[in-house]
Amino acid sequence: MPEQNSNNRRRTRSTRDANTPDALGRLQPQAVDFEKAVLGACLIEQDAFAIVSDFLKPSSFYDAKHQVIYDAISSLATENNPIDILTVTQQLQKKGKLEEVGGPAYIAELSQNMLSSVHLEYHARVIAQKALARNLISYTNDIQGLAFDETQDIQDLMQKAEGELFELSKSNLKKDFTQIDPVIKDAYELLQKAAARTDGLSGLASGFDKLDAMTSGWQNSDLIIIAARPAMGKTAFVLSMAKNIAVDNKVPVAMFSLEMSNVQLVNRLIVNVCEIPGEKIKSGQLAKYEWQQLDFKLKELIGAPLYVDDTPSLSIFELRTKARRLVRDYGVKVIIIDYLQLMNASGMSYGSRQEEVSMISRALKGLAKELNIPIIALSQLNRSVEQRTSTDANNPDSKRPQLSDLRESGAIEQDADMVCFIHRPEYYKIFKDQYGNDLRNVAEIIIAKHRNGAVGDVRLKFKSEYAQFINMEGTNAPLPDSDGTIKPSRMNDDEMDDPFGSIGSDMMPNEVPY
Repeated sequence: MPEQNSNNRRRTRSTRDANTPDALGRLQPQAVDFEKAVLGACLIEQDAFAIVSDFLKPSSFYDAKHQVIYDAISSLATENNPIDILTVTQQLQKKGKLEEVGGPAYIAELSQNMLSSVHLEYHARVIAQKALARNLISYTNDIQGLAFDETQDIQDLMQKAEGELFELSKSNLKKDFTQIDPVIKDAYELLQKAAARTDGLSGLASGFDKLDAMTSGWQNSDLIIIAARPAMGKTAFVLSMAKNIAVDNKVPVAMFSLEMSNVQLVNRLIVNVCEIPGEKIKSGQLAKYEWQQLDFKLKELIGAPLYVDDTPSLSIFELRTKARRLVRDYGVKVIIIDYLQLMNASGMSYGSRQEEVSMISRALKGLAKELNIPIIALSQLNRSVEQRTSTDANNPDSKRPQLSDLRESGAIEQDADMVCFIHRPEYYKIFKDQYGNDLRNVAEIIIAKHRNGAVGDVRLKFKSEYAQFINMEGTNAPLPDSDGTIKPSRMNDDEMDDPFGSIGSDMMPNEVPY
């Protein structure tokens, strides 16, 4: 529990060493007169505590006596008891801390220190800022001390530093309420923009028509979970979607692959776009027409605003830093994570893996809101899907995933704005539905949770040889051969251009731009 010990050490030092000058003879940031004024207001004014309680806690106070007194006031408020000189004195006496703070005389003295209640909130915010400054000083001292320790792994230390700084910044980000009028204006403007779109969508189109019709597109600030058992095609689905968004429509997409390397991921994308079987891409044993097809179709990928990152065991703090840069510098409109259970919350300590996954899902939702873009995270399902049986071998519902199948944490379901499952009945030897429809090469996208819309199923065509999901209505338009006939997997014999020739190999970066 080193991280928790560090946090406790920082909190203790902020109170115990408050009056001790540092090496340069400086005292920690403080505003004792403001503390007296705020405590005096809480003892006299009926609504004073309600005004300051949103951004002040006992540790916000510099003087140790004031911390104890404010804690007593907080306890009274929690129990819905009145707050005044007598009740606070009684509460301190009950806890055996009355003499520690200076007795009844000091409580009475505080009540005489109250200034105008008009400035109460300002005084409280000054106290909060001084407390944050002290925490930052303690934080930097801790990190500096560990940086001098040669036994420390520098990468672990960086993760720890970022984790603690993230906690500090999160505790300071308090968003105030907003009167409804400007919110109505924003909502109306979004409605007008949606009405002006010819596709009728209000969010980012996935490229799957029926799915977009049901979701109205992926919405900004939403956390979307796409879950399935292994071999259902999770990665193939998001790669097909990334191709639709970034390659076909030139909308910037960032994809964090924790399971595959960048080269493996791009190979999967080449299989998808060029429609050449994956085994041939791996072995390089392509027929002449397939080399032509590869050269021709690769042109679509070059220059596409698709950014990939294959950092293994990515922490939520690393993701947050990189995501901000991608949105700020490259205009990324959607982030895809493959997959959630491979992430970690490095730099922080949790009692169980479930608690850690819960923290990660909450942080992803918070990041989606902060960046105002959709974040799509893949997730594994537990084995309960495989264990379910049915007396009817052709019952397609027997293996359909449910929300309870989400692996490791119910918080994923709670935090997500939308939960979608990928289900391929054919995998379970189910070849027809209850209406007799053929289920071979069919994938069902099951919208099991939709906070702001309808739930239901959408069927897509799955081409396993190309790891490709497409609309059921048709396939990608084939190119004509030299004799004018249509051959789905052949190129015009005259198209022999090197897709990289026009831009030069020096224009093909080996790394993502951060």
